[in-house]
Amino acid sequence: MLDDASLILQLNTGDKEAFETIYDRYSVDLYKFIFSRIRIKEISEEIVQEIFVSLWAKRESLKIASLSAYLFSASKYQILTYIRSDKVRKRYAAEFVLYLSGRHDNSIEEFINTSDLNSLIEKAITELPEKCQQVFRMSRFEHLTIKEIAERLNISTRTVENYITQSLRHLRLSLGEFLAFLLWLSIYNK
Repeated sequence: MLDDASLILQLNTGDKEAFETIYDRYSVDLYKFIFSRIRIKEISEEIVQEIFVSLWAKRESLKIASLSAYLFSASKYQILTYIRSDKVRKRYAAEFVLYLSGRHDNSIEEFINTSDLNSLIEKAITELPEKCQQVFRMSRFEHLTIKEIAERLNISTRTVENYITQSLRHLRLSLGEFLAFLLWLSIYNK
């Protein structure tokens, strides 16, 4: 088994086996480290891949004293980059909500009802299980609270929350993140 210093020297010459050995040796630990901070499987996997793609791209010019320190340092940098970009996205989403709220009272509903979005939403809702449809319609169209829905249907508030979560997940997949976000806003901003 080669030590890290030998692997770095071989990597500098473009040795694919050395690269694969480094990947096998560190990818799982890097993933665990990244996932422990981000808690999103896909993003964590993507960051691990970015780190190794970057390592391969810079293989000829790398001057690394400690491979482990280099990889975990790169992980920290990628995590910070992700967090910054996530904050940027959230900031823009918040600004968008402020923009919509600056319009007249029914701005979100009016925005959703433009074009043929209403029919797309209705089609996605009808694809839901019957109980989810019922709960979602009571929440979205009748503007009932979770507690009111639970009392009317004689089910727990937790069950209502689960139905709404399931409905929004389905709508997100059917309509895309943006429309589901707007629906969520229209439900919870009442």
